[in-house]
Amino acid sequence: MRFLTRIAAAFAGFVCTAAGATDQLTGDWWGNRSCLAEHGVTFDLDVAHFYQGVASGGLEQQFKYGGHGDYVTNVDFGKLGVQEGLFLKVRAEHRYGENVNGDTGAFLPVAVLADLPARDNDDLLITNFLFTQAFSERFAVFFGKLDTLDGDVNDFAHGRGKTQFSNVGFVANPIALRTIPYSTLGCGFAVLGEGGEPVFTYTVLNPTDTASTAGFDELFAEGVAMSAELRLPTEFYDMPGHQLFAGTWNNRDYVSLGQDPRVVLPNVPINETSGSWSLYWNMDQYLYVDPCDATRGWGFFGRAGIADQDANPLSWFLSFGLGGHNPTKGHEADTFGAGWYVAGSSDEIGPVLETLLGPIGDGHGVELFYNWQATPWLNVTPDLQVVVPARENVDTALVLGLRAVMRL
Repeated sequence: MRFLTRIAAAFAGFVCTAAGATDQLTGDWWGNRSCLAEHGVTFDLDVAHFYQGVASGGLEQQFKYGGHGDYVTNVDFGKLGVQEGLFLKVRAEHRYGENVNGDTGAFLPVAVLADLPARDNDDLLITNFLFTQAFSERFAVFFGKLDTLDGDVNDFAHGRGKTQFSNVGFVANPIALRTIPYSTLGCGFAVLGEGGEPVFTYTVLNPTDTASTAGFDELFAEGVAMSAELRLPTEFYDMPGHQLFAGTWNNRDYVSLGQDPRVVLPNVPINETSGSWSLYWNMDQYLYVDPCDATRGWGFFGRAGIADQDANPLSWFLSFGLGGHNPTKGHEADTFGAGWYVAGSSDEIGPVLETLLGPIGDGHGVELFYNWQATPWLNVTPDLQVVVPARENVDTALVLGLRAVMRL
């Protein structure tokens, strides 16, 4: 049924037909890739290379090379004749090399993907093993191990740090990173709208990150985490857009800032507190849509959020910018983005960090990128960022970089 294909695309990144052999570097595998796709098994494999450097300011001025491998397999059990409406998504990923996230002096990584799935760990880790069962074109449940970077969807500021912006401040709202781990066991349900896109999603999660383990031994040992997202389509001025409202909650005991690959913070003890929460919003609004292809266009985006002061190093967050596809003929596959963010540091966490790092204020950042499709399987992205660290004794960092993503 057609709605099952749409649901698969929304939840598992599933592609109903195999891409052409020229869309991937390794081609069609002598026809096997297309044959597997026809039977419900598809592969989305890529490697992202980062060459970035702090040209001035920050903690250290140097350039570094690193990267990230992302290997996703999607299975449609309906096409396999096992169970109609049942899908499986498996993601294996690893990082390699070095990056400058710790050299800028900022708490938010300038290339979040380069630190995933776990900082200082080069092993290939399974961060997704997620089953989705669709019961109708309006309702589906999911369960298993999942990574949460695909949440907080925004048409112009998302992309996991490899197709749009690189800075975590534009990939997702960092206000929620304290309460929701990157990769862990969980389950939930989704109410679907037109096209199979989730309108409301509710998720119950293990409250600690288990990217490097199966997670069963730690399951709910320290409490529980929950998140809920409502993403409503809009048609302002007859142009498509979305309004997203969400909240997170976690009742684990916090005794340290901890090490999260999505935030550059030292692992220092804090006054013990129980539970943490966040509320956030994002929007995207198209200003132009290609009359020949409704999937291409450009517009503006915005994010905002607040969180508790006791456990979260960020108490509020705000960002906005422009992004989308290049409307110029011959460059329709290229994308661009320009964004600004400000991250307000918690008054409670500030004194803890100030003992180790010096005076703490609010962090700011600007990022500009242009994503050029050099070939159907290669995108090259020059990137410029100006980062004002929350650490007041660290100078503003100018970060120059080049990202290359190869689809295998």
